[in-house]
Amino acid sequence: MNELLGTLGRAGLEVRSDPGTLGMYATDASLYRIPPLAVVRPRDAADVAAALAVARETGVPLTSRGAGTSVAGNAVGPGIVLDFSRHFNKVLSIDPEARTAIVEPGTVHAVLQRAAAPHGIRFGPDPSTHPRCTIGGMIGNNACGSRSLAYGRTSDNVVDLQLMSAAGETFVSGSPGAWKDRLGEVMSPHLATARTEFDRFGRQVSGYAVQHLLPERFDLTQALVGSEGTLAVITQATVKLVVDSPVRVVVVLGFRDIVAAGEAAPAVVAHGPTSCEGLDSRLLDVLRARRGADAVPPLPRGGAWLFVELAGDELGEVLSRAQRLAGDGIADEALVVEDPATQARLWRIREDGAGLAGRAPSDKPAWPGWEDAAVPPSRLGAYLARFDELVASYDMTSAPFGHFGDGCMHVRLDYPLDQPGGTKVLREFLTDAAKLVGEFGGSLSGEHGDGRARSELLPHMYSADALALFAGVKQAFDPDNLLNPGVLVDPDPVDADIRPAGRFPVKHLAMAYPHDQGDLAQAVHRCTGVGKCRADNSAAGGVMCPSFLATREEKDSTRGRARVLQEVVRGELSFAHPSVHDAMDLCLACKGCASDCPTGIDMATYKSEVLHQTYSGKVRPRSHYSLGKLPFWARLAGWTPRLANAATRLPGLRSLALWLAGVDKRRSVPAFARKPFRRTFRARPSALKPVVLFADSFSDAFSPEVAEATVRVLRAAGYEPRLPSGSVCCGLTWITTGQLDAARKILARTVSALAADAHAGIPIVGIEPSCTAVLRSDIHELLPGSADALAVAGSVHTLAELLASTPGWTPPDLSGVEVVAQPHCHHHAVLGWKTDADLLASTGATVKRLAGCCGLAGNFGVEIGHYEVSVAVAGQNLLPALDAAPDAVVLADGFSCRTQVADLRERPAVHLAQLLDR
Repeated sequence: MNELLGTLGRAGLEVRSDPGTLGMYATDASLYRIPPLAVVRPRDAADVAAALAVARETGVPLTSRGAGTSVAGNAVGPGIVLDFSRHFNKVLSIDPEARTAIVEPGTVHAVLQRAAAPHGIRFGPDPSTHPRCTIGGMIGNNACGSRSLAYGRTSDNVVDLQLMSAAGETFVSGSPGAWKDRLGEVMSPHLATARTEFDRFGRQVSGYAVQHLLPERFDLTQALVGSEGTLAVITQATVKLVVDSPVRVVVVLGFRDIVAAGEAAPAVVAHGPTSCEGLDSRLLDVLRARRGADAVPPLPRGGAWLFVELAGDELGEVLSRAQRLAGDGIADEALVVEDPATQARLWRIREDGAGLAGRAPSDKPAWPGWEDAAVPPSRLGAYLARFDELVASYDMTSAPFGHFGDGCMHVRLDYPLDQPGGTKVLREFLTDAAKLVGEFGGSLSGEHGDGRARSELLPHMYSADALALFAGVKQAFDPDNLLNPGVLVDPDPVDADIRPAGRFPVKHLAMAYPHDQGDLAQAVHRCTGVGKCRADNSAAGGVMCPSFLATREEKDSTRGRARVLQEVVRGELSFAHPSVHDAMDLCLACKGCASDCPTGIDMATYKSEVLHQTYSGKVRPRSHYSLGKLPFWARLAGWTPRLANAATRLPGLRSLALWLAGVDKRRSVPAFARKPFRRTFRARPSALKPVVLFADSFSDAFSPEVAEATVRVLRAAGYEPRLPSGSVCCGLTWITTGQLDAARKILARTVSALAADAHAGIPIVGIEPSCTAVLRSDIHELLPGSADALAVAGSVHTLAELLASTPGWTPPDLSGVEVVAQPHCHHHAVLGWKTDADLLASTGATVKRLAGCCGLAGNFGVEIGHYEVSVAVAGQNLLPALDAAPDAVVLADGFSCRTQVADLRERPAVHLAQLLDR
């Protein structure tokens, strides 16, 4: 390995070989784990040529990788992995007249769409991973997406490719030259097979597209699309662009079950839709269980649905077609959706399907492996019925969805991989499933490619002569088997190198992981690798993942961190390993992933566990003693606030104090209040309804005016607030710094102080969102099984939640007030901000709700080493919005959010209570 790394380094390549990086790139979105020897991040075609030269010299294989979202294991390999997404990712040109674009292979689909949009054109195929998948990856597995009825497969949208063979030969697919003769010799003995076994229906993607090598229709470009990086390496692609129809209407059709939906799909396609997507109620049940009933818009009656999109140039014409479809008697019930926002919600459910399906209806982890089969559309209903029978015979469960108009079904299954013999069950099921799809004249893959998951099963679909033809094509392009070995030709066993196979118990955990049966391994393996954390989710109001958007490094994505933690639970890395802490360092603990990741990853909790396991009983970073115990220091400072404030303002003393505290010197330090709120508050005898006001440490010590405004708003709404007996704290700062034994004790004392009121049904109102979220959510991690904790969690309300449920309360009239609202990340992820949004709408104010994180994120943004990323995160959404609305009221319930606004723009920001108290 050292020799390989030295050779790569001497070639001038950017190489990563630390254990964390190798762990991250050991898997993609598939079941498989194959650690590479090195990860190379090419910047241009010369770097690709250099990497190929090293592969030839050393005999080390090479695997191409885009966004790493392959669910079949096409993007992992045992040698050199080329990550095209980091640098080799530019849109080189757009030709609006020819409707073409020239792109580098690592170009993200969404980036190409943004470049083409000003010209009124777009790249047609749109897989569910479109915000983060790369064009090179789409070409590799011939991706299709939900609108393939209108735009076809990727192979239908590629004009030309520039490539390099394993031998280092550069060639252009549109000018094949000698390749035509070479491949003609390969094809000659197999012409009848190529003419009869291939191209039988639109989603026959498995194997090589050898029909395009026939002499009567030779097209090397189309033949290479879908070859999964096994024949050549792409360095540039020319793709077709299409004009997008300006009008879209969605018709949702309800059916009794998924079989009936599948049977109806051909009749729906006869209406000329751009998309016809199927979803099972089992998938929506998983979504509702995770995010609540409001996560799914109203749907027609049924146990399965088809989401059908009709498009055109004129609204009246498209609506007329939609009404005809809805009234055609195809479905039990139909709903026509014109509203673009509701349409977007429906498509987000479909796009999140792979992640949502990562949890089976059994509430067990569900895995890919047989997630992409396709059959001729006329046979889809019958296939779905038989497939359900097959799944039941293995005592497994599933929640099918997919491109039903094309006959393609996606599904994940709860294989018993954690049990003895689990991989044997996997092999047996995959074999039976392959036989079933072969019986229906289908394809093992409909768009994801065969990869490691299905290549060994190709004999159940193709004849021995077809397989011999594949081998001949591979030999012609890659005689030394350097490119993505183990895929398609001479395949690895489908049950080899299974990442989640076996049990990985981690003992003495501090968190309870109640949603994962107390198992950290199960928790971190929630990550399916679909990579939504590598996309900008702000258009949908999301937060995840601010650190990746700031650095564009895999290690700073939720997925990258989850992969490193999977190495930890396997015993490959310790909690204290530098690679683990490097991955965790820039996690803001914003909890954005807890709500935005479709699989339910909660990286903030895992980071706390890592810090606890690493530093328990040991010397900690300085900031853990200062910021991690801030409520304790704040209580002390409350007795001498002038002295405490002076210590952070006198030049020499300030620098020393900040260094000792582990705080970046560029940060201003919020002033301690002259009198903490708890010392000035006076309860008063009243006949009003009682509420307990949870006056957190931040509101008490730094922002008593916020707590005072909350008291006035509550009294005006008919409530009389009172404080809990004794000093209470949620322990948030101890949690975020991994001081979990102390946090548990602090939280237990707080629960004891609140329990009587909670059991009596008295509401507990939080002021600071992050502290309120601890009482709603983290309380179950630290105090599992506590009846008192359960009662407290059920009694906790945000101010908006309490006011919205108060009969007769009316909000003030804020007509004419412009508000820029920055929801706290924990508010978004744990508490939900919809109630606040509805309340603000009822005031008449003009509200711009910001997505993303403010970047301060509690102690994160003030710690030494985090300033640049903190500011970069603020620059994603917050700062541009502030600059665009200089006169707007800035609404930020979070103390850290208000601090960031003050620090970076010297503007005041108010809490919801202050806005309502105007």
